[in-house]
Amino acid sequence: MLWFVGLGISGFKSIPNEALDVLSKADIVYIEQFTSPIRKSDLIKIKNTIKGETISAKRWVVEDGKEILENAKKKKVVLLAYGDPYIATTHIELRTRAIKEKIKTHSIHASSSLTSMIGECGLHFYKIGRIATIMSEIKSLTTPYYIIYKNIIEGNHTVLLLEYNQDKDFFLDPKDALDRLIETEKGQKRNVVNPFTYAIIASRIGFKDQKIISGKISSLMKVDFGKPPHTVIIPGKMHFTESDALRIFSQCIDEPYDNSEKTKKISIQMMEKYVPMVRDALEEVIPHYKEQNEFGVILENAELYIQDAEKFLEDGQDEIAILSIGYADGLIDALRLAKGLEPKM
Repeated sequence: MLWFVGLGISGFKSIPNEALDVLSKADIVYIEQFTSPIRKSDLIKIKNTIKGETISAKRWVVEDGKEILENAKKKKVVLLAYGDPYIATTHIELRTRAIKEKIKTHSIHASSSLTSMIGECGLHFYKIGRIATIMSEIKSLTTPYYIIYKNIIEGNHTVLLLEYNQDKDFFLDPKDALDRLIETEKGQKRNVVNPFTYAIIASRIGFKDQKIISGKISSLMKVDFGKPPHTVIIPGKMHFTESDALRIFSQCIDEPYDNSEKTKKISIQMMEKYVPMVRDALEEVIPHYKEQNEFGVILENAELYIQDAEKFLEDGQDEIAILSIGYADGLIDALRLAKGLEPKM
């Protein structure tokens, strides 16, 4: 028997009664802390509840899973985790393996800081986009950067989980994460993250000293966020009820505003650059074909492709718009080459 039990976000007092009963009857309880730490005072209370054996489950123990599964075939085993047990994909994978090996599994769910913080900040949960994790050892933050970009384009909020290393008792500082995102912007240049980007730092959600601070990144860089764990949220398009709630629920340094106003889709950025360039190239090549009427159809088609590109983009058909401007560019380059002119880049 293998139980997956959530501890909740408020320590020992948030453990469901059903979970306390399961813990007291378990032969082995694996206490997992690599996804998020459990306070020492809560650990003592948990261990006092457990009559069987307690084992601190390192990440590799859960990821490997063999020891847990072998014990679960003969004994009552519990995997206890902070928050809800299935926020971590590792736990889902372990349960899948258990079922395949004919091991009975049961779940006891609890609140998760990941879901709770959204409401604590006053945001709408259905507007949360893809979640990203920022690790200290990864030099490039291109992946989190583009996750933020895609979420903002769709008007969604981005939750950025910061590295926690149980063995080193290390938490990535939110200022370091934000600073590295701004550095990434310098290379990507998509106008996604800059010192004026509005962000929320949610700290120690579920603890008595919970703290939520919001403002421009430039303002947040001057703030002491206190003890970890911390989570960064980059809002997308905020509904007015979200903005109103954020003003009241958080320490609001700057007035909330829409991060999506200055961020444009890559296709639109491309079109804003290439349409004027292709149109200028067309104007430049026209005089070379004034006396050659047989090329009039090609020149006309190039102009029509440019107009089509603008219309398709206006209608939200981005891919067709890019194809159209590409066709126009190809025709014009052919005409330039025919006259011995260098194609425009």
